[in-house]
Amino acid sequence: MPREGFITISTGHRLWYKIVGEGSGTPLLTLHGGPGAGHDYLEPLEALGNGRPVIFYDQLGCGKSDKPDARPMWTIERFADEIDEVRAALGLERIHLLGQSWGGWLGIEYLLRQPAGIVSAVLASTSASIPQFTRECERLIGEMPEEMQRALREHGLTGNYADPGYQAAMMEFYKRHLCRLPEWPGCVMRTVANLDGNQVYDTINGPNEFTTIGNLRYWNRIPDLHQIRVPVLLTCGRYDELGEVCSRTILDRIADGRLEIFEHSAHVAHAEEPDAYNNTVAAFFRAVENRG
Repeated sequence: MPREGFITISTGHRLWYKIVGEGSGTPLLTLHGGPGAGHDYLEPLEALGNGRPVIFYDQLGCGKSDKPDARPMWTIERFADEIDEVRAALGLERIHLLGQSWGGWLGIEYLLRQPAGIVSAVLASTSASIPQFTRECERLIGEMPEEMQRALREHGLTGNYADPGYQAAMMEFYKRHLCRLPEWPGCVMRTVANLDGNQVYDTINGPNEFTTIGNLRYWNRIPDLHQIRVPVLLTCGRYDELGEVCSRTILDRIADGRLEIFEHSAHVAHAEEPDAYNNTVAAFFRAVENRG
């Protein structure tokens, strides 16, 4: 049975967590995306709990955790501090770390601190540079119908994100590059609801997936990637908004990495191709653990 509860962090706020699975395998700690998405859309990863604990938590400001009105708190540095607090509270001395999308950016930031006890990392549908991500989104937008490109660019420049033409083009982008399933799973839809009006997302990212104008817009860790020494599995979807170009940039600069591309997926391969995704990650963990 899942175990769940709350931990209190140094700010005095509460974080919600859930642990599924059991066994002697090294625990997996997951970092959800958004920022502000909550853990919900990562629920297909519960299948990795066959032989190891899998830990989910809602980062401060979203999901079931406290949601203070505190824009100065929403920085990648504070969220990296939060990982240490979660590990300390739950006794997670040795872990595999999986960060998806924003969780991957956060994972990179955390790994560059050289924390003890990281056995391996999965960086899923992410990048090491927001400017690179922005360029990739611009390239993908350039492949959309001309009227949709025009709506995104013209209304994006004026900040008129509520315009019906802008909204229609945004949803087309999401169908192509966020989730390609004809019907989005319930766990993904709960995450969409989490992000609606979320202060963390707005502060760090911006109004939507491809308009990163928040406080992370200049973040770039590409020059520092060589400092990551743990084994890393990079994953992305063939149609991912954070796809192969971003993943290979990381792969080319780390000492011990491999890349898996999921051919029928966009940004949430773990939900679009859950069996193939979980089998790939589970095999990676076994290989790392067998190395000793």
